[in-house]
Amino acid sequence: MNNLILPLILLFQVSIAVAAEQPPAKPTNFVFFLVDDLGWADVGCFGSEFYETPNIDRLADSGMKFTNAYAACPVCSPTRASILTGRHPVRVDITDWIPGVRREESSNPKFAHIDDRDNLALSETTIAESLKENGYQTFFAGKWHLGSDGHLPTDQGFDFNLGGFERGSPPGGYYDPYKNPVLPNRKKGEYLTERLTEESISFLKSRKSDQPFLLYLSYYNVHTPIQPYRKKVDHFREKAKSTFDQEVEPIAERDGISTARQDNPAYASMVAAVDQSVGQILKNLEELGLAENTVVCFFSDNGGLCTVRKNGKRRAPTCNAPLRSGKGWLYEGGIRSPMIVRAPGVTASGSQCSVPVCSTDFFPTMLDLAGLPLQTKIHCDGVSLLDQLKGGQSIERKTLYWHYPHYHGSTWAPGAAIRDGDWKLIEFYEYDEVELYNLRDDIGESNNLADTNPDKTKALREKLRAWQTEMNAKMPQPAR
Repeated sequence: MNNLILPLILLFQVSIAVAAEQPPAKPTNFVFFLVDDLGWADVGCFGSEFYETPNIDRLADSGMKFTNAYAACPVCSPTRASILTGRHPVRVDITDWIPGVRREESSNPKFAHIDDRDNLALSETTIAESLKENGYQTFFAGKWHLGSDGHLPTDQGFDFNLGGFERGSPPGGYYDPYKNPVLPNRKKGEYLTERLTEESISFLKSRKSDQPFLLYLSYYNVHTPIQPYRKKVDHFREKAKSTFDQEVEPIAERDGISTARQDNPAYASMVAAVDQSVGQILKNLEELGLAENTVVCFFSDNGGLCTVRKNGKRRAPTCNAPLRSGKGWLYEGGIRSPMIVRAPGVTASGSQCSVPVCSTDFFPTMLDLAGLPLQTKIHCDGVSLLDQLKGGQSIERKTLYWHYPHYHGSTWAPGAAIRDGDWKLIEFYEYDEVELYNLRDDIGESNNLADTNPDKTKALREKLRAWQTEMNAKMPQPAR
């Protein structure tokens, strides 16, 4: 017996010694790329043939692409709040872009304006605050659009803020001088995305190396004003000239029209600027030895701007086909977003997830990836996607809800929507109409099944209304 015990003791001692020599696991860092108004189909790996996004495509090749990822709202501020808090826009009382717009009484709106918050309440807990409490250094650059003084990124858990304040589009446009109170002018003619990228790289190089970090780069691109990125636009002008030999008719959408083709060189150059930025950040992660313990997330706050007023003077800058309509609408073009996550040691390269997920899911997923306890009472509308990132193709939550009871410049009028499995129902309060689609068979939402499937229509309407009641959602009220 003694002859057996002694070798076991020695083996145990050797194992302890080897374990002691192993360096501790490096903490998980996060880089979050949030693009403004980037359409689901505006990225090469999601189907674009005119826009060029080689760096974003390579990110997808090295991580996981989510094909059924949704913004919690078809406009920016509510979705941004949902990412930061893991809570539905209805729950945080930000259901429209800040400050929103009132319909002129002369246009005889059917419904009165619904007031919601003009900032993200300080009582809300953000992912930046949660990570900071656990030793993270937190950096924010770019568009905030969740409140002014007293409600800025540095009031919501970020150690640094360059460029984030109450405005949703760059007040000085995309070239210095920026007219931005939290982004000092530096060099006349400098491009905004290049500046934000340089500031982000500077943070990576100068950060406290003994702390994990969250770098949250929230681009102003590709939001209006559509101003060409001068270094890239000539390429796309030539590409458009050699690719398209005739105009295409816009697509009718109630009181609006949707752009039918991706062919805008200025917009393409703005997409290219984002792609170039992503490539530069990823390259620096590699050079600094950070890539292997840094999770990279890529997302858009809503669909691309595709639909505008029929009699307006402007043409929407992008096309979301095969999805219908775009920003401001609850059709897929307005709420489905390009989403990529690369989590080293978790995601398989070139993997894909078709499970419907939502912007509220980032908060718990990041906590899970960081090895931190979930805070289900806080991020109560989000679920961790750790199992999906490992290859799982099912999720406990089966239903997603959208509530957009406002008028929008894209000609959207108050309504709401629900996705339950493959079924999606949209209510149009303005027209007292309902539409039902099976997204598995009809991603373009062209075949309304509401009349031919009344039982499913009734069931989803009741489920949507029950959720609105439970959430105490503010419903449209008659204007008079």
